[in-house]
Amino acid sequence: MKSLNNIKKTFLAFTAGASMLLQPVIVPSAAYAQEATSTLHLDGLSRTPTEAAKNALFDPNDAVLLLLDHQTGLFQSVNDISIEELRRNTVALAKIAEQANIPIFYTASEPDGSNGPIMDELPEAMPNAQYVARKGEISAWDNADFVAAVEATGRKTLLIAGVWTSVCVAFPALQAKAEGYDVFVVMDASGDVSKMASNAAMMRMANEGIVPVTTNSILSETQRTWNRPDAADWGVLYGEVSPGYHAVSESFNRAQEAAQAAE
Repeated sequence: MKSLNNIKKTFLAFTAGASMLLQPVIVPSAAYAQEATSTLHLDGLSRTPTEAAKNALFDPNDAVLLLLDHQTGLFQSVNDISIEELRRNTVALAKIAEQANIPIFYTASEPDGSNGPIMDELPEAMPNAQYVARKGEISAWDNADFVAAVEATGRKTLLIAGVWTSVCVAFPALQAKAEGYDVFVVMDASGDVSKMASNAAMMRMANEGIVPVTTNSILSETQRTWNRPDAADWGVLYGEVSPGYHAVSESFNRAQEAAQAAE
């Protein structure tokens, strides 16, 4: 019995500590529920951001996600990020946009040629996305249909990821920025032939005011608060972006089950 009590105390101590980290993953109580609005990412904040503070972060209500050339043939030339990580982050990015109702447009460079088809799991992750075929253009921003699709949303903030970073991402990012869009490049959902190529591309884009970001920052910046009715859905996405976070969540849930069984 003494041994059982010690085990119980150990698990309770663990769950108390883990709860502080993972509390948001739990479905929120009715007291925190709120009606969905077009500014849901801000509705749960205890302080209304000033205009300057709002502009410091991107607005998901003004955003469009562009996924460019995530093709299996091109993946074989990527050397600055593991293909597993690239695929995982790209799928997570698509799911983030779907969760936040951010329009998604994707395209491929010569999908019937050596560049290969779009990765299999991507369309499944974004059922509301629109595919726009190109007519041989290397830069998606040189394709009239692609630009028209983006313009039709009326939104002016672009989140861009793709393969290669120095070409398929950089070219449209630079062109869109020059035409007045706010552009964020998701570096860990993009890949290039080398780290040098990726670094050079990012320096070139940053010099023009394009902002480098990562998938996890887009996730948190889009969500903004756990004080929202869909908090549990966002918690799942953190596990997809970070396998480590998912492992901690699993351990936390199992510890809770063991502690309850020991009572």
